[in-house]
This record gives sequence, structure tokens and C-alpha cells, in this order.
Amino acid sequence: MADPLPPLQTLRAFEATGRRLSMTLAAQELHLTHGAVSRQIKALEDHLGVPLFRRLTRRIELTDAGQAFFSTVTRLLSELSRESEALRRKSDTSRLVVNCSVSFASKWLTQRLHRLMANVPDLDVHLEVTDAPVDFVASQVDVALRYGNGIYPFAAAERIMNETVSPVCSPDYRDRMGGLTAVEDLATCRLIHEIGMNTTWERWFAMMHLPHSGMRGPGYSHGSMSIEAAIRGGGVALGRSVLVAEDLAAGRLVSLFPQARLEVEWGYDLIYRIGNQNDPKVRAFRSWILQEVREFMRDMQG
Repeated sequence: MADPLPPLQTLRAFEATGRRLSMTLAAQELHLTHGAVSRQIKALEDHLGVPLFRRLTRRIELTDAGQAFFSTVTRLLSELSRESEALRRKSDTSRLVVNCSVSFASKWLTQRLHRLMANVPDLDVHLEVTDAPVDFVASQVDVALRYGNGIYPFAAAERIMNETVSPVCSPDYRDRMGGLTAVEDLATCRLIHEIGMNTTWERWFAMMHLPHSGMRGPGYSHGSMSIEAAIRGGGVALGRSVLVAEDLAAGRLVSLFPQARLEVEWGYDLIYRIGNQNDPKVRAFRSWILQEVREFMRDMQG
């Protein structure tokens, strides 16, 4: 009885040719000769008993049967590739891939990662910095850190830190603006905005029971950018307590009204695959970062 499954190499040749609609380009991609790809396509067509391509004068195109088969082959090869990568990932006990949002990575995580490497020297830590959603199925990410509402479809998450916001600026800007000792003094300041935040200047002034209509000022897409603008003397920013802690401690920023703190609905979450909480790498990272958070919060409160 003939084998109902065609050889894998013919499927790879077909997928590359169907995607690029060129045997020459498919051959270059697969590091084969044009003749080898052509023979594999012919072998696949003979195996299936139907033509998959129309050979035209200067180009090729998929037949109707070829188009339908191409969709199936593409999907199955993609799934096979993902599953193979997942198995390789599970067998790699030393490589830890951490995916972190931009601002949290630049203002908090990267200054501390060396301690994780020292505490768990067998781990090879790879840090990916992006604000894009994490796909634990298609990627090699082991753990992710995100600033969000705690809801992440198809992933497990736990809140590791909450924060507040309050006005901060550089010492030089404060002095140039006459000391800024009263909230009303902010009416003469340039206010720096973080785009996309729910905890806005409008909400902060409302919390202080003060009207404020002059909300003009520069806006930045990341909290780390608005903080840098404040450090450079660009105005007063609503500093997120977690992100500005190091700069306040170093004197690059000053807190104008430290008691006037607005609670933030979002917080920092540790995210990983559902059911993966007992993976040794995940457990090692979770244990380390929770200890870092405890020490950080103790320092902030002290």
C-alpha cells in the first residue's frame, strides 16, 4: 500500500515555491538547486495525482487544488515548527527569556538583573524589551513583566507592585520657578504628560479640589520618556512612584508635594504560561523578583 503522506522535503519545497511563486527563489531559500526543487514539486504532484502549479511562460501560479493544499501545508508546517520550538524550549533548562515593557525595563529592571544572574548563575538571562502583547504560544518567552490591569488572555498573571503618581521636576526647574511651594504655583508651569495614562493631570488637580484648565504641554508615549524630560528641566511630570524612585534618591528629581499622591488603577504584573508556575526557571525568577520588590518597597517607605 502506498504511503498516504508525501515526503517532508517535497512539502517544504512546495511551501516555499507557493509562497514565493518562484522555484528559483525557493531554491535560494532552501539552499538547493532549481532542478532539485523542480523535481521535488514534480514528485509531490505525482504522489497526489493532481497538478499544483500552472507553468506559464515567465511565471508560475497555483492551481485551485494547489491553493487549497498550500493553505493546509502552510498551517501544518507552522504548527509543527511551533511545537518543535516548544519542545526545544522545555529541554533548555538554562535559558531564561524575560519579556519586559519599555519603561519598567529602563527605569527599574535592568538595574537589578545582575543580582538575578549572581543568585542563579546557571541561568542565561535573555531580556526582550517591548510593549507589544506577549504570545506565549508563538514565542520563546518564559516570563513577562507588564504594566496593566491584571487581565491577560491565555496567560497566568500576578500583581507584584502597585504605584501612585505625584508631581516631580528637576531641582533646577523648581528653583527657576520660584520654589513651587504651593499647588497653585503649578498653574505657571509647563506640565509634562504621559500619553495613554488614565491618571492624568486633570485627575490629579481634581483630587486636590482645584480647577485647572491650562493642560497644555508636551506628551510622551512612555513613562520613562516623560521622566527624562522632567530631569532635563522640561517641566513638571506626574511621576509614577516606581519609575521615579531611583531618580529621586539620586537627586535628579525632587518631589514637589509628596503627600499628594494619586492612586493608579494599573500596576506591574508578572505573567507566564498557564500551568507553568512550577517550571524551575519561572519559580527562580518569581522568587527573585518578589524579593527585589520587597526590598524596593521597604526602601521607598523608609
